[in-house]
Amino acid sequence: MDQPQSLRTLFASAKTEKESLESRTDSNSDSYRSDVDATIAKFKECQRLVQFLSLFSQNESLEEVATGDIPYLTVDYLLADLLQRSHNPDREASLRSALGQYEQYLSRLDTYDSLSNSDKKLYERYSENPSSFSLAPVNDAATRRDVKVARFREEKELKQKLEYLSQNQNRLQSDDEDVRKLYIAEINLYTHQAFQSLDLITQELSMLTAIRHAPQPSDKDQAGDARVRGSTGESGYSERLDAPLSQLLKNGKFGPLLSKEGKPLQPFTLLDRRSQLQQGVFRPGHNLPTMTIDEYLEEERKRGGIIEGGGQSDVKPEIDEDDMEKADEETMKARAWDEFKEANPRGSGNTLNRG
Repeated sequence: MDQPQSLRTLFASAKTEKESLESRTDSNSDSYRSDVDATIAKFKECQRLVQFLSLFSQNESLEEVATGDIPYLTVDYLLADLLQRSHNPDREASLRSALGQYEQYLSRLDTYDSLSNSDKKLYERYSENPSSFSLAPVNDAATRRDVKVARFREEKELKQKLEYLSQNQNRLQSDDEDVRKLYIAEINLYTHQAFQSLDLITQELSMLTAIRHAPQPSDKDQAGDARVRGSTGESGYSERLDAPLSQLLKNGKFGPLLSKEGKPLQPFTLLDRRSQLQQGVFRPGHNLPTMTIDEYLEEERKRGGIIEGGGQSDVKPEIDEDDMEKADEETMKARAWDEFKEANPRGSGNTLNRG
């Protein structure tokens, strides 16, 4: 049956555009998305014309289909492949549309008894439970790898056969039987790829469904997440287990560590180096303020507990003139020291070098 030039031309144009899209690298650009939508529209128009012309019937076999009509069996597959690759904001809707086109493609081939034995078994598996279809067990990595390698080899062989027939297409034009072999080889390749696409779409839809039905976090949970991310609000909450040392020593959560006399006001851990402090943060029960020796000495220096220059301080504390008891005590100490020096001249206790 001769086809109207419009269908033949439209189908050839749509296939050429699809091949061009597959070789482009600007898949995220607006122009690419626009071209994909235009090509999808062409394939949908091809579908409409195929149905309008009643090219295929459930009451006939593939041998009864005219050679020139066989390529139109792939319209559904080509449209499904484009829908799967499209950038529709509603990803789930695009995947379900693609799924419907793949199903229509395989159903028609099954009607014409054009599926190989292995593909027929896969189609039966898919028909029994579409939502859980998989080429291999999802939780068995080794089996999935073996299946993937085997199908890759099969696809390579199908492509080589199709390429060979395509390269000899000029010679085949005069042989109707060889032309049919070329078209059927293309269908076999597309069928092989269709089952791989069904596997991928089923997995992606399963993930999208799980995300959609996941419980939404409450306001309380969101507040907790903000704290976990380390955000601080009026409460001064931080994800750090210990507040900064400056905060601890001023008006922080724990208050000052040492009194003016140098007595600890609360327990703390003294480490020999900062690396130990960092490593110890994640130990269970680590909740005491920590400081390195350097930080401890610095705080002692600020408090006045460390005398610079070595030895005892040369600066004597001033005595309150009104404190008579303190003045008498200092006078008695001075007299006792003078009497000791008179009774024990310098060197009097050294008898090692005397003759």
